[in-house]
Amino acid sequence: MSDTRRRVKVYTLNEERQWDDRGTGHVSSTYVDRLKGMSLLVRAEADGSLLLESKINPNTAYQKQQDTLIVWSEAENYDLALSFQEKAGCDEIWEKICQVQGKDPSVEVTQDPIDESEEERFEEMPDTSNLIDLPSCELSKLEEIADLVTSVLSSPIRREKLALALENEGYIKKLLQLFQTCENMDNAEGLHHLYEIIRGILFLNKATLFEVMFSDECIMDVVGCLEYDPSLAQPKRHREFLTKTAKFKEVIPITDSELRQKIHQTYRVQYIQDVILPTPSVFEDNFLSTLTSFIFFNKVEIVSMLQEDEKFLSEVFAQLTDESTDDDKRRELVNFFKEFCAFSQTLQPQNRDAFFKTLANLGILPALEIVMGMDDLQVRAAATDIFSYLVEFSPSMVREFVMQEAQQSDDDILLINVVIEQMICDTDPELGGAVQLMGLLRTLIDPENMLATANKTEKSEFLNFFYNHCMQVLTAPLLANTSEDKPDKDSSIAPSKGSRICPDNYQTAQLLALILELLTFCVEHHTYHIKNYIMNKDLLRRVLILMNSKHTFLALCALRFMRRIIGLKDEFYNRYIIKGNLFEPVINALLDNGTRYNLLNSAIIELFEFIRVEDIKSLTAHIVDNFYKALESIEYVQTFKGLKTKYEQEKDRQSQKLNSVPSILRSNRFRRDARALDEDEELWFNEDEEEEGEAVVPPIEKSKTEDDFPDSYEKFMETKKAKESEDKENLPKRTSVGGFKFTFSHSASSANGANGANSKSVAAQTPPAGSNGSSSKNTSLSTTVTSTKQGSLIGLVDYPDDEEEEEEEDTSPRKRPRLGS
Repeated sequence: MSDTRRRVKVYTLNEERQWDDRGTGHVSSTYVDRLKGMSLLVRAEADGSLLLESKINPNTAYQKQQDTLIVWSEAENYDLALSFQEKAGCDEIWEKICQVQGKDPSVEVTQDPIDESEEERFEEMPDTSNLIDLPSCELSKLEEIADLVTSVLSSPIRREKLALALENEGYIKKLLQLFQTCENMDNAEGLHHLYEIIRGILFLNKATLFEVMFSDECIMDVVGCLEYDPSLAQPKRHREFLTKTAKFKEVIPITDSELRQKIHQTYRVQYIQDVILPTPSVFEDNFLSTLTSFIFFNKVEIVSMLQEDEKFLSEVFAQLTDESTDDDKRRELVNFFKEFCAFSQTLQPQNRDAFFKTLANLGILPALEIVMGMDDLQVRAAATDIFSYLVEFSPSMVREFVMQEAQQSDDDILLINVVIEQMICDTDPELGGAVQLMGLLRTLIDPENMLATANKTEKSEFLNFFYNHCMQVLTAPLLANTSEDKPDKDSSIAPSKGSRICPDNYQTAQLLALILELLTFCVEHHTYHIKNYIMNKDLLRRVLILMNSKHTFLALCALRFMRRIIGLKDEFYNRYIIKGNLFEPVINALLDNGTRYNLLNSAIIELFEFIRVEDIKSLTAHIVDNFYKALESIEYVQTFKGLKTKYEQEKDRQSQKLNSVPSILRSNRFRRDARALDEDEELWFNEDEEEEGEAVVPPIEKSKTEDDFPDSYEKFMETKKAKESEDKENLPKRTSVGGFKFTFSHSASSANGANGANSKSVAAQTPPAGSNGSSSKNTSLSTTVTSTKQGSLIGLVDYPDDEEEEEEEDTSPRKRPRLGS
């Protein structure tokens, strides 16, 4: 026997009643040993490993279907199938199985499946012929035939016997001849009986009967019988739909007549299952399992035949990307690929992998890039569906393509940017296509599906690519509609001049909400890249402008974005929020919402409650410092009073901490707690602001708190203790110009760059407030660092008196409330 005759695919039926492909190999029937007896062995054609070893059990019911399938169950809920490449190989293995079980190879099922109750009934039955005697196929006997077919459905044994009788006597073709006679005579009663008969034969769940019923000769008459449902006043017109409405279009002529016939058959059988037959009841759920398998294996065969025809697929791709192809033709080509990919979902993972690799090698992604940018809505929608199949199958394949493409193309024509532009330009009022595309983008940028790849650098490389080449395209509508930093609270958000997008338009608001949802996903999963982008573009400030939108869902999206940032409890973000006073639009929205108890109110309160529960000290101090007077009247929740309590508790803790150390250390400005940032991080944070083209925060004159970001509680205690420190022993005397003079046995350079590291004494002068010649870092404080006996560096800081501080604040663009006031 040739190898092709022995070639089989092994399938198992999973819990979802779908066939899983276990692999392709070569089958043989072999006597293993006395215990195992005769077994079926399937060895993988790739490496010779054993795919299947199954003992041929004398009591197992084996079933032969469609001339090339053998199906059986080895245990409860464990079904197996062998799909042979050639009928001859299937016949030979079937003969071996029948030989072991002592059966005639002409039968289609070797055993009758009998449950206990059925077995009891079977024992009571007289020992008669194996087949059921069928009434003669006449018009006068149709009612009797219908009763017989309906009566056997509850008995597995009788179903098998009736199926054998129908097959052996060629009964189905005789019944279909009677259908034509009844239809010509308008015999309604006979047509109703034929509906019951044909429906019952389908429920016999017999593959050999399906082969007859779904042949080109019979299938339209079968559909005709199923039009005359007795429960309907008028018959359906299924044949009219299949022959006139449903048109089979060959985008490229199919020369293989077998393939064409298989496509027609599959479409019609699928129509019978999905449209004509009623939804099976719980008791009939397994009656059509063979019909489902019939369609499944047909689709597998169609995809395999098309995939192997490289000339056909190459011609399709050539016409799809040809600029001279007219729009109607291109629409048909794209729809063909969409249906082709949909059929591929029936394939098992190994086969699907080969299928999509074939498409990738033929150039499916460059072709999609062209058609997704076309004006035709139907073409774009179909191309989006094809792209979704590719992304779902292998995000890494798509990512690899776009990164290679970036080396050869401009940003405007990159595939991902084309996808983003299609999302932004979706004309659907409900943005159905944009939602689908946003989901695909999220899959592509999700680091979770980058971890299992063999290329361990894929995550960093792709995210670098995305933020360098694509992020500006994604955020363009957001930045264009939030260009006014301080919109009028009483009016709707105004777009920037020349912007075509109106933020108060419902469709545009939905688009901005989608973009914010994607950016929120980035905050959660792209900590490093999105942090740089937010700070360099001052993105959170722009997003919070949307808190003024008349569309509450958009305001909630903006709030959710901020909530995710605060949820990270990252001190970089906290400093950015404090420095930019970014709680102001949130609190304004809360106050503008008034006493209304709605989702916006609850979401804002939850944000502050999170800060209280997690005890984020820097944010707590900032909120109480700057906004408590506006919030203290809100008493229907205890959140804001709780924040004030946390704030007071921290002040007390800091006071006790300072009282427990010598007074010379109380004004220490450089002692770090667990929340303080590393010195390198501070340098990075400050340098990053100066180097980037866009400022992270508005150009506000830096105060001492903004410059050094001290702990607010330490600031309070240091200010409180300043005068006490003046009279202590070894403390410097105030000079006539308002500075301080320190004399030490040894000194080193200060943390803010003070000179004189090797000198014995250093004089640090504080210039008058508002002096133009002073830098922002020296306007409000002077610092020197001294070395203790152990050699550690301690920073000593003193503040100007209250009069000087008030003078300085009068000249500052923005007042910063003092905790001690």
